[in-house]
Amino acid sequence: MEIKTQYFGTISSSDKEFIHFRDGLFGFADLKNYIPLAFENNSDALISLQSVEDSSISFILMNPFQLYTEYMPILSDEDRKLLDASYNDDNISYYVICIIHDSMEDSTVNLKCPIAVNTDTREARQIILDNVLYKFRHPVKDFIKKEK
Repeated sequence: MEIKTQYFGTISSSDKEFIHFRDGLFGFADLKNYIPLAFENNSDALISLQSVEDSSISFILMNPFQLYTEYMPILSDEDRKLLDASYNDDNISYYVICIIHDSMEDSTVNLKCPIAVNTDTREARQIILDNVLYKFRHPVKDFIKKEK
């Protein structure tokens, strides 16, 4: 299948590569299938999550653990069931949506509502974490190490 993307032109892909959101993403409930495209080979640090149904929709995702090693998302029992996840989370990967601005000072990540992906089934959900430390718009600059 040919898919038009925002950052990689037109690519060929199989539906086996898709990530499926049964309920869509918040604000995009009608879009269910996405393809993750890494900006750098063999790295999930920065990903374009491209909608298969609407080529104009692509989200920039980051691996939150590369930004914030103390990040500890906890799945609710309902989310775990909907993701068909085991209780040890070995098959769950987490990503956070980024809002990238011209200035890194203004760029943010949403630590409150990460995307959880079952890497075995490729089912995904955007979840809401019940932790006051995580914000909807957390400045990326807070995670960048300052040079001495």
